Amino acid sequence: MKQLFLASLLGSTIAMCTAAMAADTDLKTLEAAAKAEGAVNSVGMPDDWANWKGTWEDLAKIYGLKHIDTDMSSAQEVAKFAAEKDNASADIGDVGAAFGPIAVKQGVVQPYKPTTWAQVPDWAKDKDGNWALAYTGTIAFIVNKKLLHGSEAPKSWADLKTGKYKVSIGDVSTAAQAANGVLAAALANGGDEKNIQPALLMFADIAKQGRLSLANPTIATMEKGEVEVGVVWDFNGLSYKAKMANPDDYVVLIPSDGSVISGYTTIINKYAKHPNAAKLTREYIFSDAGQTNLARGNARPIRAEHLTLPADVQAKLLPNEQYKKVTPIKDADAWEKTSKALPQKWQEEVIINMQ
Repeated sequence: MKQLFLASLLGSTIAMCTAAMAADTDLKTLEAAAKAEGAVNSVGMPDDWANWKGTWEDLAKIYGLKHIDTDMSSAQEVAKFAAEKDNASADIGDVGAAFGPIAVKQGVVQPYKPTTWAQVPDWAKDKDGNWALAYTGTIAFIVNKKLLHGSEAPKSWADLKTGKYKVSIGDVSTAAQAANGVLAAALANGGDEKNIQPALLMFADIAKQGRLSLANPTIATMEKGEVEVGVVWDFNGLSYKAKMANPDDYVVLIPSDGSVISGYTTIINKYAKHPNAAKLTREYIFSDAGQTNLARGNARPIRAEHLTLPADVQAKLLPNEQYKKVTPIKDADAWEKTSKALPQKWQEEVIINMQ
């Protein structure tokens, strides 16, 4: 029995070593091919968003890859891949989570699974490697403590419902952030992607009390004192706070009774002129160094629970324990349908109640 066990153990060890060697060999092959291509062109990955600048600088320094980015929306990126085909000017893009599956349906992407693939949650990746969220966004509150006149900052949707805070969520007809804010409130109050009625009822009640502000939660409106509690993506809230004249006046937190988590995924152009450089870029983005770069830009890395970030970088993010009650979108098709109907429902059921 011991001999069989040892043989089995030895076989497993050899298999593991062989797999590790294969991964290492494949990476070296990929690096060589990427270096030969010499460049990677991106869309929707500008220097000042999620600290992409740090990643492009690293790829240039380590692998000699030249880089150009053209900033555009997620929908424009997918459309560009489809329209240009063999005349592709872009190799890789960064799109909102909902656009990963859309790009797959349109047949404009190619797969690549980075070596850290197992540490990406199942909900955040395509099983075939066509897309995977590199960093997340979770709906949070940003609170101007100076405007609360001694009241405690709200820590939950329940606090918003019963408090005296003026709430700014933005324009649900144009901003994905605002629409996801409504979904987050619905999830925390027993709703889901098909049923946002609990959130509409809550915001209608807030509107009746004269506490719903039409001010968009931005740095400008917050600095002017127009926003008491803003409903924003966590990375936006943290970025806004860092840029304020008096950052200590603000607190950013995830509502303790629930929120929605989404994020952004790279998509590699099926027709890329530099496909190996694009794959190496994704590999680097999911490495410890690439994930740390994203964190430096206030974006929460998808592998956050597997990383030991430098203290100064960790300080830019909210603690992991704040994310215990966050929920990913489980039914993307249902949410797409609901979000399209949301602007009219918001007008008819919420705005109509404003005093």
